[in-house]
Amino acid sequence: MSDPAYLDPRSGRTYPLDTPRWRGDDGAPLTLTDLPGLSPADIVTSDRSLWRYRAALPMKGVAPITLGEGCTPLLERRIGADTALVKCEWFMPSGSFKDRGASVMLSQLRAQGITSVLEDSSGNGGAAIATYAAAGGMASTIFVPASTSPAKTVQARAAGASITLVPGSRQDCADAALAEAERIFYASHNWQAFFLQGTKTLAYELWEDLGFQAPDAVIVPCGAGSNVLGCYIGFSELLRAGQIKRLPRIFAAQPAACGPLARAHLGLPPVAAMPTIAEGTAIAQPIRVPDVLEALRVSQGGAVLLEEAEIIAATRDLAHQGLYVEPTSAQVAAAFTRLRASGEITAAERTVLVLTGSGLKSTQRHAEILGVAL
Repeated sequence: MSDPAYLDPRSGRTYPLDTPRWRGDDGAPLTLTDLPGLSPADIVTSDRSLWRYRAALPMKGVAPITLGEGCTPLLERRIGADTALVKCEWFMPSGSFKDRGASVMLSQLRAQGITSVLEDSSGNGGAAIATYAAAGGMASTIFVPASTSPAKTVQARAAGASITLVPGSRQDCADAALAEAERIFYASHNWQAFFLQGTKTLAYELWEDLGFQAPDAVIVPCGAGSNVLGCYIGFSELLRAGQIKRLPRIFAAQPAACGPLARAHLGLPPVAAMPTIAEGTAIAQPIRVPDVLEALRVSQGGAVLLEEAEIIAATRDLAHQGLYVEPTSAQVAAAFTRLRASGEITAAERTVLVLTGSGLKSTQRHAEILGVAL
């Protein structure tokens, strides 16, 4: 296998990894060329973090920025009338799965001499980048829509990030970040290929959790698709390495109020985005649409569009089991119930529901569900 490189999957053009970049010369998002994966013998079992899978990462000799991310619990729980495995990804230093991507991406960038990074996010992405930049001695600037609740930026501010409020919509904020990227390196969790190298470690971890076997199905909350793509990349590497016999089916859970990826997969026409309680997945214009759709198609998975009432009920039901997660995360439980009812997932299949973010990040939403005034 040739040396790893950045890859534009649309044109096939490659770029060397030794020069930091977040997109191709024509503005297209990049991934990496295929990597060979690893075997159980390659796991650094003494390392209780995602860096136990460092042999699967294309960054040899890089000093990691780590806070012990990864190695999250995998629990068996009743979901409605059925049983599933829940992966508790909110057991992360900043409270969400995005710590996986932040740790790997910023470790690579710091090793390449980047000392200051830019991100645009009003939620978990900004918190993760701010947290790991602080841990790595890097400066971070986070662009957020001016309408964002101040409470949502407290975590990033506490980590020392510079917060820039951008008037207008979430898309206006992203556009402003793109302009600022001429001055500060754009370490976007949506654009950066090495962020996906971090999220792919979820696949390796599930494989190890399950006795070096793949689950039958994985259901993931999906906004821009970094967890869908991470699972697809990681399990594809394990398949390539001969460590699993087939890919698990990957399912994307999105709110009906803002589900462009699910609508595209299901062959439904686009509609205008509406507000949703699952705000962490409310990405109206995701940049990796072809890649996410390929992951769902090749894995023989699918997508589910969820109504607000379903998401609220799932959030409440999980909390009643002690699983206090964001409504965004709870979508996977609602999707599992729907997929079991339709027969797309059977009782005999081993299904993993990825719970991505802590309920502590959405106190206001939980209060609304409970009818409690704050």
